[in-house]
Amino acid sequence: QLVESGGGLVQAGASLTLSCAASGQIPSVMAWFRQAPGKERTFVADILWAGTLKNYADSVKGRFTISKDNTVLRLQMNDLKLEDTAVYYCAASSYYGDDISTYTYWGRGTRVTVSS
Repeated sequence: QLVESGGGLVQAGASLTLSCAASGQIPSVMAWFRQAPGKERTFVADILWAGTLKNYADSVKGRFTISKDNTVLRLQMNDLKLEDTAVYYCAASSYYGDDISTYTYWGRGTRVTVSS
């Protein structure tokens, strides 16, 4: 089970940290996806749970940091932009990468709204 938290309303330029609490057996790869209003769900970042390998979408490189701590996945988001507004989902997979079809476990999402 994956449960996200930490979303909210922030101003552009602010920072926010999302968390995802995982229970049960944790698959090899954990990731964050996001879905903006009226758009498809897209990859944000992933991490190899047993190692340090990380991958980011170009749109968030240098601003977002994915990390893990025991059974909690986090996403530190800095310098938030209006286009970061979305529902953020935690996901898990046995395969490393940004292919959404390989992620079989999903949380319910946490909403992030960035205002000007």
